[in-house]
Amino acid sequence: MSDMRRSSTMNSFMNMASIGEFDPLTAAIPATKVEITVSCRNLLDRDTFSKSDPICVLYTQTIGNREWREFGRTEVIDNTLNPDFVRKFILDYFFEERQNLRFDLYDLDSKSENLSKHDFLGQAFCTLGEMVGSLGSRLERPLIGIPGKNCGTIVVTAEELGNCRESVLLQFCGNKLDKKDFFGKSDPFLVFYRSNVDGSFTISHKTEVVKNTLDPVWQAFKIPVRVLCNGDYDREIKIEVYDWDRDGGHDYIGEFSTSYRELSKGQSQFNVYEVVNPRKKKKKKKYKNSGTVTLLSCLIDIEVTFLDYIKGGTQINFTVAIDFTASNGNPSQPTSLHYLSPYHQNAYAMALRAVGEIIQDYDSDKMFPALGFGAKLPPDGRISHEFALNGNPENPYCTGIEGVMEAYYQSLKSVRLYGPTFFSPVINHVARYASLVRDGSEYFILLIISDGVISDMAQTKESIVNASCLPMSIIIVGVGPAEFDEMIELDGDEERISSRGRFAERDIVQFVPFRDYIDPRGNHILSMARLAKDVLAEIPDQFLHYMRTRGIKPQSPPHSYTSKLPTVPMQTQI
Repeated sequence: MSDMRRSSTMNSFMNMASIGEFDPLTAAIPATKVEITVSCRNLLDRDTFSKSDPICVLYTQTIGNREWREFGRTEVIDNTLNPDFVRKFILDYFFEERQNLRFDLYDLDSKSENLSKHDFLGQAFCTLGEMVGSLGSRLERPLIGIPGKNCGTIVVTAEELGNCRESVLLQFCGNKLDKKDFFGKSDPFLVFYRSNVDGSFTISHKTEVVKNTLDPVWQAFKIPVRVLCNGDYDREIKIEVYDWDRDGGHDYIGEFSTSYRELSKGQSQFNVYEVVNPRKKKKKKKYKNSGTVTLLSCLIDIEVTFLDYIKGGTQINFTVAIDFTASNGNPSQPTSLHYLSPYHQNAYAMALRAVGEIIQDYDSDKMFPALGFGAKLPPDGRISHEFALNGNPENPYCTGIEGVMEAYYQSLKSVRLYGPTFFSPVINHVARYASLVRDGSEYFILLIISDGVISDMAQTKESIVNASCLPMSIIIVGVGPAEFDEMIELDGDEERISSRGRFAERDIVQFVPFRDYIDPRGNHILSMARLAKDVLAEIPDQFLHYMRTRGIKPQSPPHSYTSKLPTVPMQTQI
C-alpha cells in the first residue's frame, strides 16, 4: 500500500565506540548495537486468491563450521507484496568480525513454525559491515533463489542505537475519525514512525486494530525511547491513522506529528492532535480535520540493566555438572569425549573453561561447586547422579576455574563411567540453594555438559518448571556427535516447557551443541570465545526477567562484597 511505503536511511557510523582496557563489567559489551529494519518490494505472488503473506527470517553464520543458524523472524504481514516489517533485528556489531547475514522471505500458508511448510519467496546475502558501510547505511539487493524468476528486492537499513535506557508506556484514543467502511464505521489503528537525519521515516510501532468505531481507545503499549526516537527527545515522531481492511489495502485516514518531549508532558491540551489528510485539505476549502487523537497517558520508566545489578553487588553463583556416563567412551582411549590428551583440551574441558572464565568475574569469592553424575564411585561402586568432583560431599566447592578443572581431571582417574543420564538431581541441587535467596543478592547459573540422551526427561522437565520461579538459569552444552532433540526441547525457545499441566514461569534454559563452535583450523581460543558468547547470551535477559517480575531493584554499589551461601547439606543419590 503506497501510503505506508517508507524508505529509511540511517545514521552514519563514523563515531564507533573504541575498545578500551579490559574491564569484567564491560568486556562482553560490543562496540555498539545495530538495529536492522527490513522492507521488500515486488515480492512474488504465491497465493491464488490474494497476495502473499510475507515473513522475513534472518540467519547468521556460526564461526566454527560456517553453518547458518536462525537469528529471528519478523512479524507476518497479510496480503501484500511490498511489506515494511515493524519487528526489528538487533545485532551486536563487532568491527573485527565478518558477520555474514542471510535474509529468507516466505509466504506463510499456515500457523506452522516449520518453514518447509511455507512457500519460499527468495533470499539475499550481505554482511553487517556492508550494510553499515553503505551510503546512509541502506542496502538494496535483488532477491535470488528461484531460477528464472524475478523475486523482487529487499531493502535493509541499519541504525546505531543510542544509549537511551528509557521506556515509555503510552495510550491513545481517537475521536470522530473519518468513516471509511461502506457497511460500518472504521476499524482504526495507528502507525508510528521516527524521522531520520535525511528526512525519511522508519516505522517503529503499530497499534492493534479497534473494530467498527470512530472513537477508538487503543491498548497501552510499552516502547523503548530509542525505538521511538533514537533517544533524541526533539526528533519528529509521525503517527498515521488507518482504517484496517481484510484485503491488506488499508485506507489512509490522516496523520499528525509530535515529539517525545511533547508526549512526555502527559495528558494535556498540548497532546490533543488533529488528524489531517493532506489531500483532503488541499481539495476542500472547508476541510478542518479527519478527527482527533488524544494522548491518554504517558508513563516513563528508566530501564535498569544487568550490569546495574552486578555493580550493585548481586553475586553470580556458578555450578558445573559433568556427565560421567559410559556413552562418553573409555577416558584412556583417544576416541573418548573425556580423553585427556597431552596436546589439547577435550570438549568437556573447553566448554567448562569457556563459560567459567567469564562467569567467575562476577563471583567475589571464586568458590564453585563442581558436580558429576552417572558414575560408580569408589570404594564400593555405588552409582551416583550427584557427587562432588573433589570427593567431599560436605564441601563440593573448588577454588576458581582452575580448581574445578583439576577436580574434573582427578575424578576421571577415580570413578568408573556408568549411567544412566539423569539431569534432575543436579538441577534440584542448585535449586535448593537458590530457594534460600530471594532478595536479588544472588543469582545461580548451572552449567550441565553432557553427551546425549536424557534418561529422566519427565523428572528433568518437572525440575526445570519448579526452578523457573527461582533466581537461576541453566546452560546445557551438548558434546559429541549425538542428536540433541531432547536438549533442544528443554531450551524452550519455541515452546514453553511444561510438566503435569504446569508451564515454566519463564525460560531459564539455554542449549548449544559444542560441535557448532569447533574451529576447523584448530583455533581453540576462538572456539571457546564463540561458545561462551552464545551460551551466555540469554542470561542477562533471564536474570532481568526474574528481578523485574519480583520488583527487585538494583542496590547502590557497595564498598565490598560479603555474600556467602548458606550451608545446604549435599544429598548423594544412589
